[in-house]
Amino acid sequence: MSMLIDGLQYANWSEKIFRQMRAGGVDAVHVTITYHETFRETVLQIEKWNRWFEQFPDLIFQGRTAADVTLARATGRTAIFFGSQNPSCIEDDIGLVEIMHTLGLRFMQLTYNNQSLLATGCYEAEDIGLTRMGKEVVREMNRVGLVVDMSHSGSRSTFHAIEHSSRPIAITHANPHSWHPALRNKSDDLLRALGESGGMLGFSVYPHHLKDGTACTVQSFADMIARTIDLMGEDHVGIGTDLCQDQPDSIVEWMRTGRWSKTVDFGEGSADAPGFPEMPSWFHDNRDFGSIADGLRVTGMGDAVIAKVMGDNWLTFFEKSFGPQDAAGKRNDRAAE
Repeated sequence: MSMLIDGLQYANWSEKIFRQMRAGGVDAVHVTITYHETFRETVLQIEKWNRWFEQFPDLIFQGRTAADVTLARATGRTAIFFGSQNPSCIEDDIGLVEIMHTLGLRFMQLTYNNQSLLATGCYEAEDIGLTRMGKEVVREMNRVGLVVDMSHSGSRSTFHAIEHSSRPIAITHANPHSWHPALRNKSDDLLRALGESGGMLGFSVYPHHLKDGTACTVQSFADMIARTIDLMGEDHVGIGTDLCQDQPDSIVEWMRTGRWSKTVDFGEGSADAPGFPEMPSWFHDNRDFGSIADGLRVTGMGDAVIAKVMGDNWLTFFEKSFGPQDAAGKRNDRAAE
């Protein structure tokens, strides 16, 4: 049986959601634990997760290696893999990259919409690419086994990350710009390069990333996935819903604005609709992944490829990405087991 893995969620976590994960048969989820938080504030988020792991050990546990996905399936639980949507958690200290990995972080975006110390976000007018520190941090992330995530980054910076990283990178939650021209969605040229480099794209169901927004049909979404497979190859795509379930509208201000501005920047959610958009009718929570698989079948996609999209590709990527490299830059597979 194939795995079911979601490449990105940022929910208002609760027992209800954990039980929905189990009802939906979700084996693993990459969860955002931090946006603009400092290192110490990120540690406080990990403390929250440690309490949830203690309270609900029959539902969830912390994932650190790809083998934990298999363990989750065998024990009827969901493995939770930590990620950051901004490099704020390492502040200006490259030494914190390894410490964050030791604490369980497995994905880190180099930017969240804006210019960072490492790279340029997709909302900036000028994209300078990876900075000097960015190149050093990518090298360190490669060494320890922390995935470079360019979901919110500008095009030039993302191309630079693909070229500079010695390990495949990920765009955990975005869609093709040619299908829907959201600022964060990626060009065909970039997605082609991502696939050729062995990287991964997670398709997002967040309405601002969808053609026709909330009114997007599951068949439009599935057809888009099928076309992207033609562009990238069937081994380099998965699901990254960007599900923000049960979050209050106020959290959008923290996601978009953080501490960098005194005014509210709602980004892709326009100023006259500042809250979270309504989800499409076919995906509300973790029990709805079957609707995506059903849509893929209607495209004529075979079961083996559907299995790759729904989780098997992410599992393979985890196997190659979460362990450290040796001094020669080669993966230490034994450390990832």
